[in-house]
Amino acid sequence: MTTLSDFTASRLGGAPEPLSAYAGKVALIVNVASQCGNTPQYEGLEALYRNYGPRGFVVLGFPCNQFGGQEAGSAEEIAAFCTLNYAVDFPMFAKLEVNGPAADPLYAWLKHETPGSADRDIEWNFAKFLVGRDGRPVRRFADKVQPADLAPDIETLL
Repeated sequence: MTTLSDFTASRLGGAPEPLSAYAGKVALIVNVASQCGNTPQYEGLEALYRNYGPRGFVVLGFPCNQFGGQEAGSAEEIAAFCTLNYAVDFPMFAKLEVNGPAADPLYAWLKHETPGSADRDIEWNFAKFLVGRDGRPVRRFADKVQPADLAPDIETLL
């Protein structure tokens, strides 16, 4: 049975990181973008990370440029934007694709394994996947769902 720990992703700076580094944590995986109407959600994602992080929660951000070219910047530009505008401290990873033939294996797995997801494509930036401590996907949230609205689901898993 595949779990989050079976994947590796490159950090925004380029170094590969086994996602087993987050084994035993509740994880929220989000495809993010700097020039999107949903970009202010970075603030709410960071608030969740700061609030629940000490209890074993992590947000994992994956920039994606597949929706309206809203994440066209380099890794350095993305990092600077997130730090300067939203004080993002949660782990950020390299830009990837979430849909289509070049979709990252992590996202193919999330879309396939999350209950109710039924292999549906990601609709837009800031789609969210909640993964339990066992490394298995629990729930998918649409891009318009605000981070604060996920608190009850996170609390249940913690």
